[in-house]
Amino acid sequence: MRILVTGITGRIGGNLAARLVQSGHEVRGLVWEGDRRTGKLEGLGVELMEGSLTDPGDVDLAVDGMEAVYHLGAAFQGGGPFTEEDYFRVNVGGTFHVLEACRRQPGFRHLLFASTDALYEKYVPGGLDRPITEDTPRRPSGWYALSKALGEEMCEGYWRSCRLPVTTLRFSMVLGAGEVLDFPQFYLSRMKEGRPELEALWEGEERLVLLEDGAGRPWMKHVADVRDIVQGCLCALGKKRAHGRRYQLAGPRAFTWDEVIYRLTEILGIPFVVVRPGGIPTRYEFDLTRSMKELGFRPEYDIVRMIVDALSHRRGEPTGVVPTS
Repeated sequence: MRILVTGITGRIGGNLAARLVQSGHEVRGLVWEGDRRTGKLEGLGVELMEGSLTDPGDVDLAVDGMEAVYHLGAAFQGGGPFTEEDYFRVNVGGTFHVLEACRRQPGFRHLLFASTDALYEKYVPGGLDRPITEDTPRRPSGWYALSKALGEEMCEGYWRSCRLPVTTLRFSMVLGAGEVLDFPQFYLSRMKEGRPELEALWEGEERLVLLEDGAGRPWMKHVADVRDIVQGCLCALGKKRAHGRRYQLAGPRAFTWDEVIYRLTEILGIPFVVVRPGGIPTRYEFDLTRSMKELGFRPEYDIVRMIVDALSHRRGEPTGVVPTS
């Protein structure tokens, strides 16, 4: 299949492109002019085309001759700073240009739109008492989340109005090779700023923090290894039953702070402290039933395996992941 990947130089895009090529697909990537991250794609055998999502002519040229598109490109919170206008022009306007180009493309088979768990209200007093599903109400806060909500609405509208074969994939927080070891909320030095109860524990040496809520339950979070997100993207490609549908992609299960901190203190030799910081805790998980049942999604990388592979990455051993930068 001839496939375009927007955002191909990102952590997901680069790894997805590699897997698509390995599976025998012809891959084209749309990249910003002067994108310095294209070097990591050398040797993959992908075609790179310079252009902007904000230019409909560039998008038309990129989509020309393609049978499928993974629309991953976006102004993202971690890549800014971006203005409100940037989010609208790139994420909303860019998605409109992609939808229009795909609609006009003869023989087009599938558009897969990358969305986000930022659409959900995940941080509430006491934590969520039930898993988040695809039907959990969207409550986007901030321009990035709002732009993705608008993108979802446009995608579903194009499916309803002109039967454009489009699928929405909502990604959880995605971690690349080695990143789990540097996750800020595991370390006192990164968590103490602006938190007097944590500042009081700082004695000049690093400590891990086992965070608990007011009821003494460890914080809980649901993230994903980039390899599982890529697998989910591949599972969705070409599935007619996925047209007009939305799916959550995340790791095989949520993790709790105690299982991570106990393992990290043993591996890294850093003592830990137990803290109940007050305020709104992190405590949420995703229900992956729909993506597993309808797409055949089978995530493999839980937090323990991510930690083991992160240590291998830190030692310079191969992990099969394209670098994130």
